[in-house]
Amino acid sequence: MTGLRLTTLLAISASALTLAACGSSEVASPGEGDFGGGGGGGGGPVTPPPGTPAADCPTGFANVGLVAANTLRVCQLPQQILGALTVPLRAGTIYSISGRTEVGTDRGIDAASPTPGSAQGILTIEPGVRLFASGGSDYLIVNRGSQIFAEGTATQPIIFTSRQNIEGTTTETSQGQWGGLVIAGRAPQANCQLTAPVTCTGTVEGTSAFYGGNSPADNSGRIRYVQIKYSGFEIAPGNELQGLTMAGVGSGTTVDHVQIHNSSDDGIEIFGGNVNLRHLVITGADDDGLDTDTGWRGGAQFGIVTQRPPNATSRSAGFEFSAAPASTPLASRYVSQPKIANFTLVGRNSPTDAHTVAHFDTGTDATVINSVFTNVAGSTAGCLAIADADTETSMPTFTSVFMSCGISYRPANAARSQTVFTAGTNNTAAGTSTLTAPAGTSLSNQVLTFINGANETAVPVANAPAVYPFFTATTYIGAVQNASDTWWQGWTCGLTAGATC
Repeated sequence: MTGLRLTTLLAISASALTLAACGSSEVASPGEGDFGGGGGGGGGPVTPPPGTPAADCPTGFANVGLVAANTLRVCQLPQQILGALTVPLRAGTIYSISGRTEVGTDRGIDAASPTPGSAQGILTIEPGVRLFASGGSDYLIVNRGSQIFAEGTATQPIIFTSRQNIEGTTTETSQGQWGGLVIAGRAPQANCQLTAPVTCTGTVEGTSAFYGGNSPADNSGRIRYVQIKYSGFEIAPGNELQGLTMAGVGSGTTVDHVQIHNSSDDGIEIFGGNVNLRHLVITGADDDGLDTDTGWRGGAQFGIVTQRPPNATSRSAGFEFSAAPASTPLASRYVSQPKIANFTLVGRNSPTDAHTVAHFDTGTDATVINSVFTNVAGSTAGCLAIADADTETSMPTFTSVFMSCGISYRPANAARSQTVFTAGTNNTAAGTSTLTAPAGTSLSNQVLTFINGANETAVPVANAPAVYPFFTATTYIGAVQNASDTWWQGWTCGLTAGATC
């Protein structure tokens, strides 16, 4: 996908919020200083009884009423967060995102010389906090030079969701009920013109925010144990908000234990940057599970992607990896170089061959190891599509990848796909899957068969750290070794018996 290019940003707020304790010693990008304490994170004077709303809101938040049958006080985030703001966990309290809610203003491409007049924002969200939004134009964006610290725990995940979900009206097919989370950073990307020191022409899809720069290790904060549900919104055809959008995000950023559920577009889309990710669960995305574009050169390890049934308007691939527009020769492009380990992609019974489990195009130079691609018998989609000659030339590398689909390669480009896949090592093109499902799972829009069986276990395992230092070594392929491997339990929704989203 290509982001809509706009030429203006929203007006910057003239006044800053009262500073709040930020809870991190690494809140500032290099050369930008630190932020101290203040108000803005305080709790109410009295803890309300269970099932009753808080009497007020913390300093820095607007009291906008009640929700969920009047059981929760709604405290709205300011639309412009300048300085440091903490979202505290409080009994009887839920937080809302209204409109385009920005953390900081765009600080430009250079951390050592921020754009004059710009301001940093630092948003800290405490474990267990729930936030909701009410419509497609409601989303949270962290601008270049600012940071978010949304760090839940395995037992207290942070949840971003829709108002309908809070009110109990969502179903297994609900999607597209708010915008999602967007993070813009200063790491390199293919469409950023770094020859002009005061500007960067890359704009984040679905927004007018600039992204990209010259700092591969840029730090946009930490996101850990987070759910993002029922998000995604089409601004215009081909220009959508996702569940989590990361644009030009650097390797100093932590993304670990994140679930995206029922996004109306992609689960996670990454535009350029060098961010690394671990422990991802993407369930029910209407388009692609993990979508990469414009020169992402990071890695992702341990991921479960289960797709919803595709439709006539969606390719609905588990992976959709692109590089940069083919407007210049391949050798001169800043192509994507994604590194992938220990993923399990579960496709669906597709009515057309376009809905491939893993799709690679525009010269993307991917490395995929220790992973499983599967769909159900009878699907016409195929496991793998190397969709163009440029990608065949860049020759993605597959090692210890087990494919088990009704058709191994997408018929439209089967010869090309077979050439690339069979050039790898210890790969299985037409395996018989023995993936099993956790007992009691019942979400009808998912195929929850992602725990390895005997055939997957028999595949020789690649040395992951030797392929990419971010990776950790495993003795198995796929996202989940066996029924005792429970990294995905507790902080997710819909993947265990009786658990719904």
